[in-house]
Amino acid sequence: MNLNDKMSILLCEDDENLGMLLREYLQAKGYNTTLCTDGEAGYRTFTSTHYDICVLDVMMPKKDGFELARDIRLQSRDVPIIFLTARTMKEDIVEGFGIGADDYITKPFSMEELTLRIEAILRRVKGNRNEDKDLYKIGSFVFDTKKQILINGEDQSKLTTKESELLTLLCAKNGDVLPRDYALKSIWIDDNYFNARSMDVYITKLRKHLKADPSVEIINIHGKGYKLVTSEQEK
Repeated sequence: MNLNDKMSILLCEDDENLGMLLREYLQAKGYNTTLCTDGEAGYRTFTSTHYDICVLDVMMPKKDGFELARDIRLQSRDVPIIFLTARTMKEDIVEGFGIGADDYITKPFSMEELTLRIEAILRRVKGNRNEDKDLYKIGSFVFDTKKQILINGEDQSKLTTKESELLTLLCAKNGDVLPRDYALKSIWIDDNYFNARSMDVYITKLRKHLKADPSVEIINIHGKGYKLVTSEQEK
């Protein structure tokens, strides 16, 4: 079975000509693709149908891509989101990743590039994770990698896919350094500037999830990467 068998894409693009071209191309690649030309229509469509991934233009009428992504995140923390944009401002890109985007593609782009990004994300989400442990003990926390849940006593936090993948890599290092380049290429495929900023955002998110136990830290190792440590481990 191919990766894209029965996979459904919600495509929101207000440029109708570009949107139709992208929809036709993705459908030719075997994806079930629904096109919406404004954010409100995109949200109505998302809430009525299951989608495996969302591709959202940032600049849309009625509801822009960032607003739409926030609304989608209220419904699902796990569905992957790719932003399409003509904007190149770093603040916009950081905001997009802060909302929970999985990738960010700046126009103009090739349809082949978009397809490769979609396939890479779906491989990570749907791929075989049998090599991972199911549970990790992190100080007072228990991290369930399969359910993507961080448990601390009676409290549970549902992690996004990227948060879970990054925390899994940190746990698997068992107190050793997780190299930045390795994490970027494992999760984001490419170690470019924007993906590096995205990873910094997700490290901050993980620190917030773990702050209930002061003995647990994610520390920066200058020029190398990150290390997950507890009070019992050497820093």
